[in-house]
Amino acid sequence: MKEIDYDIDPDDLAVCMAKDPAIVDEEDARKFHTGLQAVSMYRLSHRLWMEGRKLEAREVNYVAHQMTGCDIHPGATIGKRFFVDHATGVVIGETAIIGDDVMIYQGVTLGGVSTNKGKRHPTVGNHVVVGCNASVLGDIVIGNNVRIGAGSVVLKDVPDDCTVVGVPGKIVKKAGVKCSNDDLMHNQLPDPETDRIAALERRIDDLCAQLRTLTEDIRNKDP
Repeated sequence: MKEIDYDIDPDDLAVCMAKDPAIVDEEDARKFHTGLQAVSMYRLSHRLWMEGRKLEAREVNYVAHQMTGCDIHPGATIGKRFFVDHATGVVIGETAIIGDDVMIYQGVTLGGVSTNKGKRHPTVGNHVVVGCNASVLGDIVIGNNVRIGAGSVVLKDVPDDCTVVGVPGKIVKKAGVKCSNDDLMHNQLPDPETDRIAALERRIDDLCAQLRTLTEDIRNKDP
């Protein structure tokens, strides 16, 4: 495999150190953190892409994919302090636009639903967290301070300060509270499907209780 000479952006390194408690030190991050390596190689490939050196850009992209398991198209636009927690399985399409201070986990796809050449990938705002194996598909807009739960499939626009969970993704608003980008308890995300099932179970219990009461009344009235 060809060795690629790339620089690591200090902001990307700093956010990597801040967000990943498993990192030993900066040398450890530089040498072994595949998310940081994937982002750094993307930044090189994007610069080449914007300079019109598209074959070189694609070569860097290809090597980065082989090294890290992360496929970020050189044409994608990504802001400052982008953090990929684990690179494996991450796919970001050519026309994706990502803001500042965004964090994504392994297996995330920012993909398209069309074969048209135009804008076909998501636009993601600032301070967004996308949980592992989530898919955000199509030319949709994800607002600022949004959290997308693990395994969710998002197909529609999401306003600022929301949490999205489920398949297809459903918006759960946090009244008066913004979704912080360090609020990462994906195991405690709201689950509207579970809530609905629980509500139905309570309703069934109420109906069963009413039925038992009616049955007892009828028995007591029989001569």
